Amino acid sequence: MDYKKAGVDIEAGYRSVELMKEHVSRTMRPEVLTDIGGFSGAFSLAGFSGMERPTLLSGTDGVGTKLKLAFLLDKHDTVGIDCVAMCVNDIACGGGQPLFFLDYIACGKNFPEKIAQIVSGVSEGCLQAGAALVGGETAEMPGFYPEDEYDLAGFAVGIADEKDLITGKEIKAGDVLIGMASSGVHSNGFSLVRKIFEMTRGSLETHHDELGTTLGEALIAPTKIYVKALSSIRSAGVRIHGCSHITGGGFYENVPRMLPEGIHAQIKKDSYPIPPIFPLLAKTGGVEEQMMYNTYNMGLGMILAMDAKDADKTMEAIRQAGEMAYAVGEVISGDKGVTLC
Repeated sequence: MDYKKAGVDIEAGYRSVELMKEHVSRTMRPEVLTDIGGFSGAFSLAGFSGMERPTLLSGTDGVGTKLKLAFLLDKHDTVGIDCVAMCVNDIACGGGQPLFFLDYIACGKNFPEKIAQIVSGVSEGCLQAGAALVGGETAEMPGFYPEDEYDLAGFAVGIADEKDLITGKEIKAGDVLIGMASSGVHSNGFSLVRKIFEMTRGSLETHHDELGTTLGEALIAPTKIYVKALSSIRSAGVRIHGCSHITGGGFYENVPRMLPEGIHAQIKKDSYPIPPIFPLLAKTGGVEEQMMYNTYNMGLGMILAMDAKDADKTMEAIRQAGEMAYAVGEVISGDKGVTLC
């Protein structure tokens, strides 16, 4: 008896590392002091000495049951983008610049080519966020996961000068709300998605005219990464008063998280185009409108609050970064919360 007969192939692990090296190398920043394969990743902060009070921000998350679609479609090169996005968007939402990322892949059997596909997506997400992929872990766990399945999670660290943190404390009545378009469902609410749609290869590969794609293509579209758009806004000289990353819990849970007491957000539902995947979800599953807005991003992946005089400058900065922006509402005095009207 040996480790391989017990279900863990050490040689496959070595092969996975070799295959992922080319993807990892694309993400390197000059501050990275170590190579892949070591026991830890070292990152120098010497280049940030010009900050008055350098402050680290961190975020961790996973892809969730969206991975079930990747298994069914045998498509593994985009879920890594989702994993990175869920972490770095939270850091950017707090005013931080992502510095580095680490991933964790747990699988029933290590298929090196599949692992390399996953890491290629992680690498692409890191490139979009400007973060270095400094390390990770691939754990082969036979008997815990089925051979053809895996889980994917990650952890990111970013930095900001303390004075530049976005805390929501500056939000005031009269501020405007600007929304940035999502790419679709992103990485939340897939337990409901999988109850609504038949999760078979045939169903996912069915073309829907209203989507302009197959159902699977619409659902597996990777999560938008908003790091560059937020950086563009700061470069335009705009002070962001508050920022909400619309993830699990939709509008009703996430928008109030950026609001101080005595401040209420009003969002106009007809102020931006809703991607067709959401009406299809609601119609097919008989999901009430409030539940849709309490579960999904409904087409807005991030919502910002700032002074009304900065609205046009903000939307132009977002467009310059390649994203779509919409004026979606305003802030008023009232009980902390959000109204959709």
